[in-house]
Amino acid sequence: MIKHSVFVIEDDEAVRDSLLTLLRGEGVTARGFVSGADFFARLPEVESACVITDVRMPDMDGGEVVRRLGEQKGYAWPVIVVTGHAEVPMAVQMMKAGVVDFIEKPFDPVRLLETVQGCLGLITDRKDQQKKARLIEARVATLTQRELQVFEALVQGRSNKEIALDLGISPRTVEIFRAKVMAKMHAESLSALVRMGLTLPGRNG
Repeated sequence: MIKHSVFVIEDDEAVRDSLLTLLRGEGVTARGFVSGADFFARLPEVESACVITDVRMPDMDGGEVVRRLGEQKGYAWPVIVVTGHAEVPMAVQMMKAGVVDFIEKPFDPVRLLETVQGCLGLITDRKDQQKKARLIEARVATLTQRELQVFEALVQGRSNKEIALDLGISPRTVEIFRAKVMAKMHAESLSALVRMGLTLPGRNG
């Protein structure tokens, strides 16, 4: 069921091995790294993954791992921070920077697995959303220039009369173009068409 990888960055060998054993025991594909530098030196070539990182590590701390990962992956890889009690304020700051969750040491195995599963589910949701957006973009590409104008106006919430005035055509002609747009976009209703438009960057008014 779980198809994505989980990468554990932890300098404490006992903690790292414990995490890997726990994850692999649940059927998760997991790989460990001794430091942030080690992780980026051998950055796995996979499309999607969840990263678990400690906060306090030599050479590169968890905050730097999160920052660099964001630069390289655009925050597409969810990050979970494992932290000591004294480092909770830092972990909270990291969450504000994009970290999905933080777990205090000693960690509860059940809590950690639930968090990892949530991150993997987040990846799946993002992929589904990206797939849907690509499908919508392909449909938009089939629209003529006039149909595209009508589509964008509808997404902005304009009425047929307003669109007619803006484009210098009759309301009846707008209705004809609107029907063509609905058909090409496979939209069963105006609300469905608007939702499609709102998924496309730069077309939500």
